[in-house]
Amino acid sequence: MSNNNRLHRTMTTMADRISRQLAEEIISGSMPPGQKLAEQALAKKFGVSRSPIRDALRQLGGTGLVEIKPNCSAKVVNLQVDQLTHIYEALGELEALCAKYCARRMTDAERKQLETLHRHSEAAVKERNTQAYAEQNDLFHDLLHSGSHNQTLLTLSDELRRRLAPFRRPVFFHGTKRLAASWEEHDRVVSAIMASDPESAHREMAAHLVNSSLNVISYIEAARDF
Repeated sequence: MSNNNRLHRTMTTMADRISRQLAEEIISGSMPPGQKLAEQALAKKFGVSRSPIRDALRQLGGTGLVEIKPNCSAKVVNLQVDQLTHIYEALGELEALCAKYCARRMTDAERKQLETLHRHSEAAVKERNTQAYAEQNDLFHDLLHSGSHNQTLLTLSDELRRRLAPFRRPVFFHGTKRLAASWEEHDRVVSAIMASDPESAHREMAAHLVNSSLNVISYIEAARDF
């Protein structure tokens, strides 16, 4: 790997880390709506140059947590629960269709990959490893998008999941009840896909997204009340 590639990878990782921390502070209410996010002040806070800060703010702008205007400091947006609910509703419909088409179109190799990933995520649940489960959860949904073999669905689903990225952190699987419940919901989706039952796959995935959205919104409202 060249020095330039190493530098780019390091900067990207740093920006991701900063983006995650800022997202958690915004969602928890530690950074209130309207607060300005000056690059220089953030660079000092995190002990980095302004470049990874700029990349992190750009990521947050794409999620809707931060507003970025030309020649102005970025600022925290007032997170609207209704807007978040609408995004989850749209994603739920898209991912339910992905699951439906997966039950019809997934290749044998893709089904085996899905089964293997699902077993690994079960181990994360038993170990109460929320970080590992959150990572495998992302891979699970990515497999369903690609397994639908519908490029339009894949593109739209990926875009909405990108906007919801701050709400897929390990913190939202806090507590073993949601961790286990999420896996059980996945299990019903996987079972339907393996049985080539598109209607059941559609129904179970839609239910899973409803439960995921309720969990996230409950967490946000509890954090605000606190």
